[in-house]
Amino acid sequence: MSPLSLDAEKLYAARLHATRARPYLATALFALHVVPSRLVPTMGVDRYWRCYVNPAFVAATALEELAAVWVHEVSHLLRDHHGRGDRLGLDTPGDRLRVNIAADCEINDDAFGDGLPTPEGAVHPDRLNLPAGQLMEEYLPQFRLGPRTQEHAWLDCGSGADGLGRPWDLGPGGANALSEHERDAVRFRVAEGIRGAPGHAPKGWQRWADEAFHPPQPWRRLLGAAVRTAASGAGSGDDYTYGRPARRAAALPGVVLPSLRRRPPRVCVVIDTSGSVSDGELGSAILEVAAITQAVGGRRDLVTVVPCDAAAHLAVPLCRGEGIALLGGGGTDLRAGFARALRASPRPDVVVVLTDGQTPWPERRPACRTVVGLFPRANKPAWDEADPDYVPDAPPDWARVVTIG
Repeated sequence: MSPLSLDAEKLYAARLHATRARPYLATALFALHVVPSRLVPTMGVDRYWRCYVNPAFVAATALEELAAVWVHEVSHLLRDHHGRGDRLGLDTPGDRLRVNIAADCEINDDAFGDGLPTPEGAVHPDRLNLPAGQLMEEYLPQFRLGPRTQEHAWLDCGSGADGLGRPWDLGPGGANALSEHERDAVRFRVAEGIRGAPGHAPKGWQRWADEAFHPPQPWRRLLGAAVRTAASGAGSGDDYTYGRPARRAAALPGVVLPSLRRRPPRVCVVIDTSGSVSDGELGSAILEVAAITQAVGGRRDLVTVVPCDAAAHLAVPLCRGEGIALLGGGGTDLRAGFARALRASPRPDVVVVLTDGQTPWPERRPACRTVVGLFPRANKPAWDEADPDYVPDAPPDWARVVTIG
């Protein structure tokens, strides 16, 4: 065989070996389109799911090691290392090499073994005195290019690993490029396979699959959208005025009908100030009040804040609220906060509640729309010294719930 020709049979046999060793990655492995290229040092991928392969590398590498490289390269694409590299704003070749090394550390700490040997020269966190189990973004600040990384200066997994274009890339207009929807479909199928067989994939892949099904939400944008939706619903901010006759008045001669006028919505923010809410979360609540104000057009005079623990405290208009005192620190009963908010005159069109959720809720739907911003409690189980088996009630169905942070 000519040294310039690709041993496709060996390469595809290695891919089959990789699917047997990592069956949950089979969809992604077979989605890659092979492009022979003498420009790429070993194997590399681009963001369009092409795999560039140097024929000389294939000829010189054992089949089992080739299978490990297949798994390594497709892992870059599944974990969106090119997109994450773009968001870091690092554009020099040296910076992108650091991104590639950090991405390899994220992958290689659990990629090999169980039928896949570690490829020669593979980057591993241990070799850089770094902890295992972290993400690319966590590894990046922990090392710089220098003596420790000198042996990895040759590393090049392609633009699919760091986002920086390569001379051999075919680009978006080249043959066999996967569209964005096709790439997302591949990721979804892989995540589905991992979640369908728990325990078969390493923890890093299980974490990735969970995030693929439940991606982090832009909570501040969601909170603002929820407030705007609630404020713009029928009945919110509606009032009648005789300053302008209704258009239907022409059908009733001698009768003056008021017209419906749209006024800016009023928002009351009830902030949970109980002892279970940390100072950091109270500071975050103040930032959310500012975001809520922006969601209603910046009208600070239409936003009121009610601190509440087991009792509701003084309602503070935001236009005079530069020194809002978030009083509290005791138990939690936000029903008092709802009652105080609904007694206000004029009555609010929307009530926004910022809480950790460890509170009883009103039994009946309030006479206005409600948005609940929940501080997460994944690592802080609810506890009540009077009732060790206490489990807080979930927010009611009539509230729009957004997780904060």
